[in-house]
Amino acid sequence: MRITRRLVISLAVVALAAAFLAAHFQEGGGQGPAAIAAPDWTAWRAAFFKALAEAVAIVFVTLLVLRWSIAGPIAQMALWMRQLRTGEEHVRPDLPNVRLFDPLAREVERFSRQLSRARAAAEEEARLRQAAEAQWTPDRLSEHVRQRLQGKPLIVVSNREPYMHVRRGLGLECIVPAGGLVTALDPVLRASGGTWIAHGAGDADWDVVEEGNRIKVPPEDPLYTLKRVALAKDEEEGYYYGFANEGLWPLCHIAHTRPLFRPEDWAHYEQANRTFAEATLSELERLGEPCVLIQDYHLALLPALLKRRRPDARIAIFWHIPWPNPEAFGICPWRRELLLGMLGADLIGFHTQFHCNNFLETVDRTLESRVDWERFEVQRGGHATVVAPFPISVAFPNAFQDVRSEHPPEPDREAFLKGLGMTGRHLGVGVERMDYTKGVLERFRAIERFLEKYPAYRKEMTFVQVGAPSRTHIKRYHDFLAEVESEAERINGRFKDGVWRPILFLKRHHSHREILPFYRHADFCMVTSLHDGMNLVAKEFVASRDDNGGVLILSRFTGASRELRDALIVNPYDVEEMTEAMRQALQMDQEEKASRMTKMRATVREHNIYRWAGNLVEALSRVRLDQRAAGNE
Repeated sequence: MRITRRLVISLAVVALAAAFLAAHFQEGGGQGPAAIAAPDWTAWRAAFFKALAEAVAIVFVTLLVLRWSIAGPIAQMALWMRQLRTGEEHVRPDLPNVRLFDPLAREVERFSRQLSRARAAAEEEARLRQAAEAQWTPDRLSEHVRQRLQGKPLIVVSNREPYMHVRRGLGLECIVPAGGLVTALDPVLRASGGTWIAHGAGDADWDVVEEGNRIKVPPEDPLYTLKRVALAKDEEEGYYYGFANEGLWPLCHIAHTRPLFRPEDWAHYEQANRTFAEATLSELERLGEPCVLIQDYHLALLPALLKRRRPDARIAIFWHIPWPNPEAFGICPWRRELLLGMLGADLIGFHTQFHCNNFLETVDRTLESRVDWERFEVQRGGHATVVAPFPISVAFPNAFQDVRSEHPPEPDREAFLKGLGMTGRHLGVGVERMDYTKGVLERFRAIERFLEKYPAYRKEMTFVQVGAPSRTHIKRYHDFLAEVESEAERINGRFKDGVWRPILFLKRHHSHREILPFYRHADFCMVTSLHDGMNLVAKEFVASRDDNGGVLILSRFTGASRELRDALIVNPYDVEEMTEAMRQALQMDQEEKASRMTKMRATVREHNIYRWAGNLVEALSRVRLDQRAAGNE
């Protein structure tokens, strides 16, 4: 540290004053003022210079002491703080053992630790922001899963299989079952590899499996393993059609259909979950600390069954449907068993924070446990379960890429409409499984009101309903399908004009290749669910419109409405509101259509299925395994 000029001048003045006084009093010999009146100037000068030399020596020694004992350490501490500020490598200086510096050293030490933590947090935030802004792709997901799981395979367990083998005449055909779960998860396994364990429901499934009931899929380009689980016919009836879809499905969807809870169905549900547990455990035998992603409400008991036998496993369950409020869920006779089964997981995912909150409130009211609302965590029996939202999506930008690359170009719009027998200029479309939660009847009644209110669109607009029959073993679904057909016939009978019909109901399963032209050529797509966890049809429609055309009419009761805010958001129970949305869609200018679709496509691009899976695997890989397996008490 440089000794300042002011300090030197000050010490020099002090030395001169001290020398003068010393010479004066030395010459006076301690006598009074009269005795010093006529001093011997020669002796006085000698005394003065002698005293000055002594004072200079003292000042010099003082400066050295200051430099070595105070200025040096202060300079070291200044260098230390500069290194802290600039982020350079730094080591705490070796300060002298002087109590004078202890308080300052302690404060600088605290400051150093706080600054290091703040800098590390800022760097991590910047890294995460950069990672989040980069688009998720299959390659990125594959590398992410490999790093997070340290090369171990990803295990997915669900009721529905991604590929089903069925008999067609004398041959076999491999089809992709309808539904959002397969749409979402097949691209994930294609990218990351691993094993998908599912119920083999196809009538030819067991003709093609190899050792261990396994088969490589997809058939045209095998990228992962499908392991099929066999269920007896009565077990499937009680577990799937009974408890899962006549009990849990209407319980979780506010669609005004009464849930049915039968003890025999519950017994089959328990047994089916045990069967899935055995099949999964056999896949985990050679894996240490495996990661298992369980899918949906069919397998609510599976997490606890696996955790008891494999406490080292990281287990997540993703609930694809809504979670109702505690009062609604409270009518289920086996609510405790379901909650305890789910809490065997280390991570529980829902589409929205609203459903997470409903689940935590249900646990809080039903079980003896500690709910941490700051961390969104349930602690019970030494085991912690994190509850978090993971909004699912589609494989943007790869949605329908296989369709476009493997099949001839789709027909132009005019040829496509002509092929449907359409004579009008405008096309509306709806695509879903025939389920009473999807608001199809409400949609048809809105179309009827639209044609009443705006007769100029008669013969000009046709609405195509692509509807795959679903769960027709269940009376409610069978009756609903009949209602939809009857309503379409009634409206067509009322408004038909020559060959024109307002509603074209295509009642069969359609492949992605067959659905794509409907999305691409539609003026608007209607998603009018009465209650839906997410609804991937909305995101598929957006992903397909690389021309930035078309308008999405979307129910406010879907999870997708929280993300796709540039859709025309409607209440499916409000016929007039849906009618006006159709009018707005058909009269919207191209600039507004493009603006809305561009924004929605950016949302789906950023929050695609690869990001969903990456976030889920990231959260699961961070799970602490120092907890005991969840109990069943």
